[in-house]
Amino acid sequence: METRARPVGYRVYLLQAAVRFARAAAQLRGVLQISLLGSITTNRQHPKDVDLLVVISEDADVGTLAGHARRLKGAAQQVNLGADVFLADDRGNYLGRTCPWKECRPGLRLACDALNCGRRPHLHDDLEMLRLPPETVQAPPITFWPVVIRRCKVPEDVENALTQFDTPSK
Repeated sequence: METRARPVGYRVYLLQAAVRFARAAAQLRGVLQISLLGSITTNRQHPKDVDLLVVISEDADVGTLAGHARRLKGAAQQVNLGADVFLADDRGNYLGRTCPWKECRPGLRLACDALNCGRRPHLHDDLEMLRLPPETVQAPPITFWPVVIRRCKVPEDVENALTQFDTPSK
């Protein structure tokens, strides 16, 4: 099996993919906030993935959002890295992740570990596998959209990615 080499500057590659995702997701109904989480928000030279948190309303277009998340994951996988898009509601409750499959319905896949597969299509609520801490959901390190908010010391490459959003910053 051939493995692809990680390009020089793959932190920047992951950040560019995250920015593309955030721009697309920000256009969707019910997307309220998009934030960056995890090791990419630090000076760690070799993060294994890029993590985003999307706060959504009850009427959010989760199916289309999950499609954008799959494209983000695909871009990361091209260089042997990963991506996760976590979801929270507008009250600060962690909901789960976007569904990794294009077709999402109960009973379709034995491998689906969502607790309530299909109750809300394209919401992968694998809460027994993973839960974000409430403090991360309520105050993520860096928010991209609708305004840029820095809650940590921001690495230079992340700061450069943030400048791609024409929003006031805090």
